[in-house]
Amino acid sequence: MDKPQQTIAFIGSYADAKNPGVYTAQFNSDKGNFTLTHQVDGLQNPTFLAIDAMHGRLYALGEGVGEQGQKCGAASAYTIDKTNGELTLLNQVNTLPATTCHIQLDNTNQVVMVASYHGGMVGLSPILSDGTLGMTADIQQHRGASLLPVQDRPRAHSVFVDRANQYVGVCDLGLDKIILYKLDLAKKQLIPQSEVSVAPGSGPRHFTFHPSYKFGYVINELSSTVTAFAYDEELGRLSEIQTIATLPDSYEGENACADIHVSPDGRFLYGSNRGHDSIVVYAIDEVSGKLTIVEHASTLGKHPRNFGLSPDGRFVLVANKDTDNIVSFARDEASGKLVPTGDQLVLSQPVCIKFLTV
Repeated sequence: MDKPQQTIAFIGSYADAKNPGVYTAQFNSDKGNFTLTHQVDGLQNPTFLAIDAMHGRLYALGEGVGEQGQKCGAASAYTIDKTNGELTLLNQVNTLPATTCHIQLDNTNQVVMVASYHGGMVGLSPILSDGTLGMTADIQQHRGASLLPVQDRPRAHSVFVDRANQYVGVCDLGLDKIILYKLDLAKKQLIPQSEVSVAPGSGPRHFTFHPSYKFGYVINELSSTVTAFAYDEELGRLSEIQTIATLPDSYEGENACADIHVSPDGRFLYGSNRGHDSIVVYAIDEVSGKLTIVEHASTLGKHPRNFGLSPDGRFVLVANKDTDNIVSFARDEASGKLVPTGDQLVLSQPVCIKFLTV
């Protein structure tokens, strides 16, 4: 008799190296809650994670020390024990000459790509046959500026990959641009392909593709908007369809957007508001790609930096960094609306949630 599948969750957080920073939890796919099982320390601010499900490996951001003694980006490779999710360190390397804020694998798990907000650059490092990280093979430095004081320089914020593993996109908050690169795995290089601008002062932060890959969506941190795009897979090109607010018209307080995800069925889009402290829910028109607001659901905590959808799409787990809790919501598959399950996991400054089904 086949062993039933289990889902393991990995959580990245803000943490000092002497304290736990990456957590392993069993995820109950019936109730939508977590049970912590393991944790690792030794990493400075391992806020973002990437999972190689095929080989059972996890890659985590961190901070290192450069040759001149300055803070720099680092990444660590771990093996995952698929019976219980326990992590074992393989190696740690410096990646970029500035601290990093996002990490992404290509679809074949051959390279790791990282973005640096403070350095305005993106880097690519090979993954060696044993799962360890090699030295940085390519760095693409962005140049320019945009409208607001915080946009006086490039600020690369996240990396995403299309399904063909042909193009890699980088959201640059400082330039108000999404820059797409052709991914050359043989040469371990990112080759500039195209770019698209959003409205000045928007600050694109994170991006997600629709499951059909006809459309993509970026959440704009500074303007509290989402921009929808049509995607040309052959040319690696995005074309704007629509820009829509993430906030209710009546809200007048401060806000900064963070994370964005499409439901596995492709019918709904979710984005996080920090300040309003809500998840905005949109219905997606699967013909045009346009969005219609469904609701704003309170995150029952403060500063929802990031969130994750369970692999089956039944639950949304919201990481409220400033209230040290991950709150579980059941997702109505017909309406897209979120209903609190009553469960939460308390841990220090959670950020990133990644799942592995084994």
